[in-house]
Amino acid sequence: MEITLRQLGRQDIAEVAEIERAVFNSPWSAGMFALQLAKPGGLSLAAVSENRILGYLMMARYADAWHLMNVAVVPESRRTGIASMLIRSGLEEIGGELPVTLEVRPSNTGAISLYENFGFRSIALRPGYYPNDGEDALIMWRGDPARAGVPAEALQGTGH
Repeated sequence: MEITLRQLGRQDIAEVAEIERAVFNSPWSAGMFALQLAKPGGLSLAAVSENRILGYLMMARYADAWHLMNVAVVPESRRTGIASMLIRSGLEEIGGELPVTLEVRPSNTGAISLYENFGFRSIALRPGYYPNDGEDALIMWRGDPARAGVPAEALQGTGH
């Protein structure tokens, strides 16, 4: 199966929202995707095969850091390297000048391992982050979070 990466566009929102609902317990709405795509300076990629989106990645640029907002792959194509392809491409496209952060459920050990393979490390927990069940979020960083203004006391973290 040949997979190509391209920019995600407004025309993709319905398809991406459908994937989101199939993958996450607290899915983004179509409106949230539209808002994210409308923001200047972000990065949104789609992994496509035979005119079907198999996965996507959305990153937002802030003053001193990037935020990996969302990455997902259709359930039947998980563990085939698509998420790695999206993350690798996204990180290459933004370059290594600024640190990158993300939140992930501590129970999502597969995703944590994936992110660790790209140099992310666990820094802290954000209590009650996920609204549907109140699960905490593990905050991970790639690069030096102090460059993004994260206070030293926040970097004591979870020790992962």
